[in-house]
Amino acid sequence: MSDSGAVGRPYARAIFDLANAGGQLDAWSRGLAAAAAITADKSAREYLGRPGLGLAKQSEFVSTLAKALPGADVLGTKEGQNLLKLLAENDRLGALAEISKQFDALKAKQENKVRVRLVAAAPVDAAQAEKISGALGKKLGRKVELELDVDTSLIGGAVVRAEDMVIDDSLKTRLERLASVLVD
Repeated sequence: MSDSGAVGRPYARAIFDLANAGGQLDAWSRGLAAAAAITADKSAREYLGRPGLGLAKQSEFVSTLAKALPGADVLGTKEGQNLLKLLAENDRLGALAEISKQFDALKAKQENKVRVRLVAAAPVDAAQAEKISGALGKKLGRKVELELDVDTSLIGGAVVRAEDMVIDDSLKTRLERLASVLVD
C-alpha cells in the first residue's frame, strides 16, 4: 500500500499551480476541503465503494454533494469536474483529504503564513491570543493563523504546534518529567 502523502503530492502540486495561475487559491482550498469532507463521510465512502459503481458515477456523486456545500463552487467548473474524474479513474478519491492538506500547505508557504494550534488549559482571551500570535510571528518569520483550543487535562500552561515544531509548556508535562526524574 502506498503512502497517502506520496499519492496526494502530485495532485496537490498540479492543482496549486493551476489555482495560483488563476488567482483562485482560496476557492480551491475551500473546494478541496469540501470534497475531502464528503469522501471522509462513512456513508459516502460506503456508496463510493459499491461494486459496479462506475467512475463517472463516483465523480458525479462527489461533485453533486460538493455543489451543496458552501465554498465548493470551484468543483463545478470544468477544471473541478476534470479533477474529480481523474481521481475517480485512478481510484484516488480517498486521497482528497491528503490532497487538500498538502494544497493548503503549499498555499500557506506561498502566502508566507503558518497555521499554529495553541492548546491551553484555560480559555485564551483575544488580547492574549494577539500577543502570542505576534510573538510566534516574529519567531517564525511568517504571518500566524492561530487556532485556539482548550484542554483542561493540561492543568496549566499550553502546548503550541506549528508544522513540525512543538512547544509543550503544560503543567501536566512538567509533572510527568518530574515524576520520571524522581522514579529514576
